[in-house]
Amino acid sequence: MPKLDLDAIPQTNATGYPPEHASQVQGRWYRRMAPASGVTDFGYSHVTLKPGAWSSQRHWHEGEDEFVVMLSGEAVLVDDDGEHAMRPGDMAAFPKNDGNGHVLQNRSDADCVFVAVGRPSETACHYPDIDMHLFPGIGFRRKNGSEF
Repeated sequence: MPKLDLDAIPQTNATGYPPEHASQVQGRWYRRMAPASGVTDFGYSHVTLKPGAWSSQRHWHEGEDEFVVMLSGEAVLVDDDGEHAMRPGDMAAFPKNDGNGHVLQNRSDADCVFVAVGRPSETACHYPDIDMHLFPGIGFRRKNGSEF
């Protein structure tokens, strides 16, 4: 398998979150690696969290397994079971439809870097801590279905 040149793959901090839920991910920079590498059966991203940044809002997917591997720095995994330090070499798995909302938060004063693996699906995503839900084919809505 050819070695990927990270510097040649564009990095972005774009988010689709509504403005009132986007500030936590402002310092999240990621590269979508699957399109750049020709991989089509799953997606994976190289993610850098600046100090204070979150990987996402705390969430869980009905139809997407997720897996992360910490490469450098330190993050705090926040899930339904509490808070867990994630250091280089640590891994975490989030099975689809398990209902365990999760997020990585960089509470340190240095960048942390990880690889996130998943397979995007056409199923709902739940955000237990905020009034937001992702509906397939529609986008983000409040939990009652109203638009932002």
